[in-house]
Amino acid sequence: MQLTMTPRRWQILCCMLLCLACGIVDAVGYLRHGIFAANMTGNTVLLGISLAQMQWAGALERAFPLLIFFLGAMLARVLLIRTGRQPWMPLVLASALIVVALAVVPSSLISLSLITFAMGIQASAMTQFAGITLSTVVITSTMARIAEAFADRLSPAAPEPAATAPPLPLYLLTWGCYLIGALIAALGGYVHPLAAMALAAVFILIAAAITRMK
Repeated sequence: MQLTMTPRRWQILCCMLLCLACGIVDAVGYLRHGIFAANMTGNTVLLGISLAQMQWAGALERAFPLLIFFLGAMLARVLLIRTGRQPWMPLVLASALIVVALAVVPSSLISLSLITFAMGIQASAMTQFAGITLSTVVITSTMARIAEAFADRLSPAAPEPAATAPPLPLYLLTWGCYLIGALIAALGGYVHPLAAMALAAVFILIAAAITRMK
């Protein structure tokens, strides 16, 4: 029996690849620099702690990725507007930035800035997968949706799910791929961060190629 890839399945695969890449990049950023490259919620909390403790140098170090991520997301938005909503273009750029970061990895500030900028681009480049709005750089809301889906299945009084509601397997895949990416980075990337980062760049590039096929 031949397995065919429908447009929906291609988009789900794209989502999985981007979540894998983000998990890798976020873990490498934290392990090497103590700062998340994609998780701006975590960086915001770290910034607040630094400010409360009056650690001004640390606060500046935590605030910098927030600004870089913000600028990356803005650039992705501009590219989408100017290219007629073609997500593959900003995704290719994000992949290229990670590759450049590999060449300047000895400089922590430059490499962290590049990968954070790339994650900002990814965050805005593509948020629709198989007709569902999902983030590939933020997993908190996805876990909340997983909990809601489980609660609905356990409660006989739960309302019928809407026809457009994301299926539970898609939620689990999104969260699982993010986790697997972090595991890849922690198990292999901490010793060989260049290899882990290169893998993340490849994942994003393949995702860009998938969106280009549309």
